[in-house]
Amino acid sequence: MKTYGYENTNLAVSAPRRYFVWTQIAITFLFLELAIWAPTTHIRNLWSAIAAITILLLVLINVLINILIDSRLSRPSLARLGLGLPGMFGASVVLGIGLATAGFMLILVYSLGGQIPANPAWFPDLQSASGYILWALIQEFILQSFFFNHFEELYGSSAAVWMASTLFAAAHLPNPILTTATLSGALFFCGMFRRYRSIYPLAIVHAMLGLTVGLTTPDSLLHHMRVGMGYLRY
Repeated sequence: MKTYGYENTNLAVSAPRRYFVWTQIAITFLFLELAIWAPTTHIRNLWSAIAAITILLLVLINVLINILIDSRLSRPSLARLGLGLPGMFGASVVLGIGLATAGFMLILVYSLGGQIPANPAWFPDLQSASGYILWALIQEFILQSFFFNHFEELYGSSAAVWMASTLFAAAHLPNPILTTATLSGALFFCGMFRRYRSIYPLAIVHAMLGLTVGLTTPDSLLHHMRVGMGYLRY
C-alpha cells in the first residue's frame, strides 16, 4: 500500500510539535462548534468564515513546515493532503462501495414500506444537490486533509481513522440520525483516505449517501439535516 502519512505509530513527534498540532485541532474544532451552535445566522456565518480561514492558514503553515523544516515530511504535500488526482483503482473501489450502499439503503427502506422520497416538499432539486456536492468536498477536506492528517501525525493512521471519525460525528450532535450516519460514514471515508489518499471520490460518495439519507428519512427525525442550534430550533 502506497502511503504518504504516518503508518508507524512509533514515529517520534517532538513535544513542541505535539502541542502545536493539538492546539490546531482544539482551536479549529472550537471555531466549528461556535459556528454550529451560534444563536443567529449572522454569528454563525462569522464563525464559519473564521473557521474556514483558520483551517486554510493552518494547512498552508503545515505544508511549509513539511517542506522547509522537517525532513521526515518530504513526501508530496498535495498527495498527503489528498488533493492529488485519485488512482483509477482506488476511485473505483470508493465509488463502487458508495453506490452499493446507497442502493442498499433505498431497497431496504422501500422493502420496509417507507416512502421514497420521504420528504417530497423538501427534498432538494438538482441545483441544491449540486451545491451539496461542493459542501461534501469541503467537509472531506476538513475531515481528511486537516483532522485526519493531524491525528495521523500524532498517533499513526490506524488510530487517526477512529479519532477523526469520532470528532466528525460529534460535530453533528444533537441530530441522532446524522450523528450515527456520520460516524459510520466517516469510518469508511477515513479508511479509504488512508489507503487511496484522495478526497474527490470521497466527496462524491459523501454527497451520494447524504442525499440518500435525505431521500429516505422523514424530516420529523432529520430536521432538514440540521445540527447544533439549528436542530434544536427546527
